[in-house]
Parts: sequence; C-alpha cells; structure tokens
Amino acid sequence: MIIVITPEEFVQQESEIINELFLEGLDLLHIRKPFVNSKEIADFIHKINPEFHHQLVLHSHHHLAEDFDISRLHFREIDRQNGLHQFFKNKIISTSVHEIETFNELNESWEYAFISPVFPSISKKGYGENSNILNDIKKRNNSNVKLMALGGINENNIQEVFESDIDGVALLGAIWESNEPLNVFKKCRQNVPL
Repeated sequence: MIIVITPEEFVQQESEIINELFLEGLDLLHIRKPFVNSKEIADFIHKINPEFHHQLVLHSHHHLAEDFDISRLHFREIDRQNGLHQFFKNKIISTSVHEIETFNELNESWEYAFISPVFPSISKKGYGENSNILNDIKKRNNSNVKLMALGGINENNIQEVFESDIDGVALLGAIWESNEPLNVFKKCRQNVPL
C-alpha cells in the first residue's frame, strides 16, 4: 500500500495532482493541513473527484467526514492517548507512533499506524538523522494492526523499506518537494516489490 500525505500548506495545482495520483493507483490520501480552517478544507475536498472521497483520510476537522462520505480518520499520538477517537464510531481509524513498542501495544480497533521517521525527513530538515526504526521494526509482534513506514522515503529507498516487516509506506516530501510529483509517485510504485 502506498499512501500520500498532503503538505501542511496548500501548493499550486494540489487538487489536480491528487486526482492524477489516484488515477495512477494511489491507495489513500491523508489530508493533513493543521493550520487550515474547516471551510478551506471543505473547499479543498470539493476539488478532489468525488469518486476518490472514499480514499481520503482526515487528520483534522473530523466533522467534515459526514459531509463528504469520508469513512477514514487519522488521530495523532496525543489524540489517541486522550481517547479522542472513541467519539467516532463506525469509522476506519489510523494513528501515528514513533516506537515499535508503542505500535505493539495498539489494539485491533486501529487499521494501521504510521511509524516514523524511517529515514531522515525530506520535508523536515534535520528530523530523523539518527533513526533506528528500520532495525527496530524487527521487534514487531502486533499482527492485528498494519504498519506503515513514514519519513524520508523516496523512489531510491522504497524497495529497502518494503523488505522490512511493514505493510505499506506513506510519502510526503518525496512527492511535494519534487517538481515532478506524478513521476516520483510512478517511480515509487515501480520500485515496490510485488
């Protein structure tokens, strides 16, 4: 599975690029725009082809899920710890972790969890420089929740990530820091072992 996470701020032609990514086989899109209000998020979702709305995941403004028939919600680590996800029944939920031990403790109510940073981040300079997550993944013992690798993943290292005990990857900087986001996505898909 390949997931793309939106950049925090809007970028030029973002919704057009997203529609093209879905046409190229994108599995899920996480809408993560922490500094954007509900109306701006709703306007943004309106620009995404409705046939792809079931593949959208909201990181915030969860109440918009009902307006757009979105069934997937993501909760930050702090939100999970505070039990915020318990207010959303009948939704597919995901979360984030930064240690494999935390992942191993997640129960089956979570469909998947991001673990990061796998490599030094592309979008957050200096973040993840000394990460051991690829090695730590060997300690995975939770088979009830899918594990998604995040952080510094691009077309050159995606194959290495899939050789670890993970179920998918999330791309952010590789896509949105590129002048050719669609081509980067296609290369990533080509480099994923079948």
